[in-house]
Amino acid sequence: MVHPAEPTEEREREVAEEGAPGTPLGTPLGPQAGTEPKTPSAQAGWRRFVMDTRPLRRPAYRRLWSSTTVTGIGSQLTAVAVPKQVYDITGSSAWVGYTSFAGLVPLVVFALWGGAIADAVDRRKLLLFTNAGIAVTSVLFWVQAATGAESVVVLMVLLAAQQALFGVNFPTRSASVARLVPASELPAANALNSTVSATGMVFGPLLAGALIPVIGLPELYLIDALALCAALWAVWRLPPLPPLTDVRRRAGWRQVAEGFRYITARRVLLLSFLADIVAMVFGMPRALFPQLAATTYESSGEGLALGLLFAAIPMGAMAGGLLSGTFSRIRSHGFMVVAAVVAWGAAVVGCGLSPNLWWAVGFLAAGGVADMVSMVFRGAILQSVATDEMRGRMQGVFTVVVAGGPRVADLLHGTAGSVIGTRAAVTAGGLLVIVTMLVLALAMPALRRYRADAG
Repeated sequence: MVHPAEPTEEREREVAEEGAPGTPLGTPLGPQAGTEPKTPSAQAGWRRFVMDTRPLRRPAYRRLWSSTTVTGIGSQLTAVAVPKQVYDITGSSAWVGYTSFAGLVPLVVFALWGGAIADAVDRRKLLLFTNAGIAVTSVLFWVQAATGAESVVVLMVLLAAQQALFGVNFPTRSASVARLVPASELPAANALNSTVSATGMVFGPLLAGALIPVIGLPELYLIDALALCAALWAVWRLPPLPPLTDVRRRAGWRQVAEGFRYITARRVLLLSFLADIVAMVFGMPRALFPQLAATTYESSGEGLALGLLFAAIPMGAMAGGLLSGTFSRIRSHGFMVVAAVVAWGAAVVGCGLSPNLWWAVGFLAAGGVADMVSMVFRGAILQSVATDEMRGRMQGVFTVVVAGGPRVADLLHGTAGSVIGTRAAVTAGGLLVIVTMLVLALAMPALRRYRADAG
């Protein structure tokens, strides 16, 4: 374990700049420090509805957020380039699926282990290492594409390595947020992070589609690598984020198991994870989008329908983030999670019952807004309830749930769609979300009763 170092004069100035003079580097900011920026209880006019940008006033968080912003679109370029290259080599969608699965397994394994590592070492150093590793894999992606290697095995190995590094990077990055902003600003910080992610998911694929005919596929990897280098500079300028205690910790699978026991012992955390599993496994219908585009909404043009169906949810999430001032200051975090998941289910039902493409896209976009709200408050609960020495492991589990839930949904919805039809499968999934979430909320009220000031 890296023990906390004495703050240098330069770092002390940075901490003072963040509003916490005299406190050790990386100490959680909060009301007790007496440095909380004063904000009016009600903002005038339109400002109360737009995104809450208070966390960006804090230099350390601003650097972390800017590194995410730079890589948001770049990572999506690689996410488009890999399946495109695999399909070009093999002419088989099945191989595209196999390649995706090759990335899922290391992501799950290293997200769980990476969370334990993030709780045992200086998170800034871990972010530097994993960001540099991801940049190296992007350069290697570019080299193999530029040299015409045309090897699916090489692509699968590189993707597995990249996803393993991402599995460590993401929980480390998420666990660091609560050390850089006070508890009252966690929903706003999560909204800022989620909006960047949604923006990348909307514009990244569009940019990739526009660039491939102009500059070629290999250069997409190179752009991603350059973006990662810029992000590495922003992470370099973060303050040290060592563990808050001098107790030496290990980062093995026993510590991972401790994380799961920690979740089961805290009902609010367990229910927040279950809420996301319910929403994504029962209610994410993306596996049915190709068939809906080809059969149900073919009159609008299959290509247009497919693009709109896939873009609708992240577009809604992006809009929700831009207007997150309407909800990010709410204190009833648990109730907001329950309400958002139910709203997501209702939007999916609306999509299944939609008479035409535009109604379906509208409902999916509304679902994206609900998903953004759920993500913001689930993240705030996770970061508030978990102690700092457990946050990395909690974020590791969160990564597995977020990555694994939609893939399980693909299997369930694809199977159900072939048996009862696509629209019926979408509608049934949305109804299951609503019923299951309401039953959970009534049977175990700990989540719906949770307030931010209770943490």
